[in-house]
Amino acid sequence: MKRIQFNYLLVGAVALLLALALWPAIPWHSNQNDPLDRILSRGELRISTLNSPLTYYTTQSGAGGLDYELAQRFAKYLGVKLVVTPRRSIDELFDDLDDQRADLIAAGLIYNTERLARFRAGPAYYSVSQQLVYRQGSVRPRNIDALKGRLAVASGSAYVSTLKQLKEGKHPDLAWESSSDLSTGELLQQVAEGKLPYSIGDSVTIGLQQRIHPQLAVAFDITEEEPVTWYFPRGSNDSLYAAMLDFFSQMVEDGSLARLEEKYLGHVGSFDYVDTRTFLAAIDSTLPALKPLFEKYARQIDWKLLAVIAYQESHWDPTATSPTGVRGLMMLTRATAAGLGVGDRLDAEQSIQGGALYLERLMAKVPETVPPDERIWFALAAYNMGYGHMLDARNLTKAQQGNPDSWVDVKQRLPMLSQRRYYAQTAYGYARGQEAYNYVENIRRYQASLVGYLEEREKKAAQQAALEAEYAVAYPAVTPAEALQP
Repeated sequence: MKRIQFNYLLVGAVALLLALALWPAIPWHSNQNDPLDRILSRGELRISTLNSPLTYYTTQSGAGGLDYELAQRFAKYLGVKLVVTPRRSIDELFDDLDDQRADLIAAGLIYNTERLARFRAGPAYYSVSQQLVYRQGSVRPRNIDALKGRLAVASGSAYVSTLKQLKEGKHPDLAWESSSDLSTGELLQQVAEGKLPYSIGDSVTIGLQQRIHPQLAVAFDITEEEPVTWYFPRGSNDSLYAAMLDFFSQMVEDGSLARLEEKYLGHVGSFDYVDTRTFLAAIDSTLPALKPLFEKYARQIDWKLLAVIAYQESHWDPTATSPTGVRGLMMLTRATAAGLGVGDRLDAEQSIQGGALYLERLMAKVPETVPPDERIWFALAAYNMGYGHMLDARNLTKAQQGNPDSWVDVKQRLPMLSQRRYYAQTAYGYARGQEAYNYVENIRRYQASLVGYLEEREKKAAQQAALEAEYAVAYPAVTPAEALQP
């Protein structure tokens, strides 16, 4: 999967210059035709968005998503409360702008020139390419003219505009359906399940979907990389746009935007079809017996994260043994196990209890300057290669003018710990830094697969239960006595 690394310095410089140029001429409190003034007077920033693992979602521990966190920070920047309205379709999002039910759309939408006649686009915050997908195992189309079967895309999406341009250009016979009932994610799922031959999605969304639907395969890129932006109503007043420019400029300058992108997009990289299928099969066959133990001993992290750490270590094999002598589900060394009170490393419960305790101790040692939601990645790097080597990576990051408290900066230095010109300058010397890098990245990918797979399974179970309940009401059971009555 292809994704451009965001050029934060260039975008930040452009945003700052534009903001400085616009800011002096903009009255923040002018009149009710000023969109920013309305937001400030109301004390609320109202956004419309789409439910997805990338843009906006809710869990028992609260809301999350890249667009949600960005919007939350923008509201704080403005000094107002954030109000979120999730919608089912892109058309509904733009209806909210037309009817003044939302101040802006924050939903990971691709920049689309057709929308600019009625709406404005905010600054770009990452880039994607549009890709055509098909089901793994079926014939891969090499180009647009090789499509044989239905092609469906979400109504109101940028994909419709792209297909129109292709049809008006070199592909006059191109045909497709615009679905108003199914979202892009749902259409991609239909392709993975063999219910729809083709659809189009963006490279990041497809990469996330492949973690739970490995049958989803990319045939080819339809476009080059394109920016993803927010949208808001078009008007003569530039106050809201100027505020966005200044906000994003600050986010780039202090590294917040890079850290958010790392949090939500950092694990969307290379995709291994066989490995993902093997992992999903293990969720069904092996995880149920171990789940109670992960839930019991995962005190400081979610049990699903502890479970995928164990999978990365041993593939959930309690008898796993490495050539270096580490053993068990959590692959503990003899010395580490003794220090944790683990008498039998091959006992699943003892191993999970010891591994969880060891991870807790490492997290407690991570410097307090590291943000809470990033401490686990530093601790996992230490779990894999040793705490001292993790400190070396932090010191190397600082020496190279990076932020030693930012995982996105530190992880880039991990592979350097195996290069003499760098490890010669460190306190603890040579380390298999590339392995530690891969270790953490694999865990993050497995976590995305496990969380998404379990959520989808729960959703299907709820839908099935609802259908059965509806059927029971429509066709109530008849007792044998009632059946015998004339």
